[in-house]
Amino acid sequence: MLQKLALILKAIKFEHTVFALPFAVISVFFASDGWPEWRILGWLLAAMISARSAAMGFNRLVDFKYDTANPRTRLWPVSQGQISRLTMGIFTLSMVLLFILSAAQLNPLTFSLSPIALAIIMGYSYSKRFTALTHFWLGACLAMAPVGAWLAIKGQFNIFPLMLGAAVTCWTAGFDIIYATQDMEFDRSRNLHSIPAKFGITPALKISAGLHLLMLLILISLIPLFYLGLPYLIGWCLIAGLIIYEHALVKPDNLQKVNQAFFNVNAVVSLVLMITCLIEVLYGNKNINFTGYF
Repeated sequence: MLQKLALILKAIKFEHTVFALPFAVISVFFASDGWPEWRILGWLLAAMISARSAAMGFNRLVDFKYDTANPRTRLWPVSQGQISRLTMGIFTLSMVLLFILSAAQLNPLTFSLSPIALAIIMGYSYSKRFTALTHFWLGACLAMAPVGAWLAIKGQFNIFPLMLGAAVTCWTAGFDIIYATQDMEFDRSRNLHSIPAKFGITPALKISAGLHLLMLLILISLIPLFYLGLPYLIGWCLIAGLIIYEHALVKPDNLQKVNQAFFNVNAVVSLVLMITCLIEVLYGNKNINFTGYF
């Protein structure tokens, strides 16, 4: 059973949870003005992990015929039959139920919105079939992390998590475009849609860089809007350096470091922002102000 669980976690790339989860943690600590209740934090983490796991499990089922044909993905556990589609289906359903249960434990609003959230994250698996904007759909999925976390604490919307979500959308779409450069030829051969498949690698990398610049602009704009201080500014500077490094790793004529740019760098980006934001809210800045915004 442990070996099977390990294979399932490998199949859904569980380690990629590090992309969205830190933004949910940022949002919940800011909304709580410090440490949240442990019960809320526990159910929020359960909701985040189960939602992503359900979405990835569903993706492995929906994309099975493509994953078995793609040279990059044909050795994945589900593609090779190390994990049966029935097993992955049971796992996916259990994660869906856990997500709904977690949302119900947070507050009535998060529970009522849980079917919409599931529809969005599940729908992403079909997006490459009809739109090159699939990267932005993925970004919207991850953007729900800070918005949902805020709703779990406050039970109402606020411009801060919405702006943070917008930054997450641009960031995710940007690095997903980089990742998609690996599959450009395969996507074109199977009539699947992506920015690299539509425009080519060089324009795609320029679009990715533009999205990451927009992400940085959104993040820096949070400082004057909400009176964020030095720890946040330090975090922003570190992230800007990491983004520059990410784009230096990937060249149109050399995609060998795509995975390093995609996972290693972006994992550090989200963790750096989370750590500096927690320092900001827990140990320093008493001037943070979210009032006056819906």
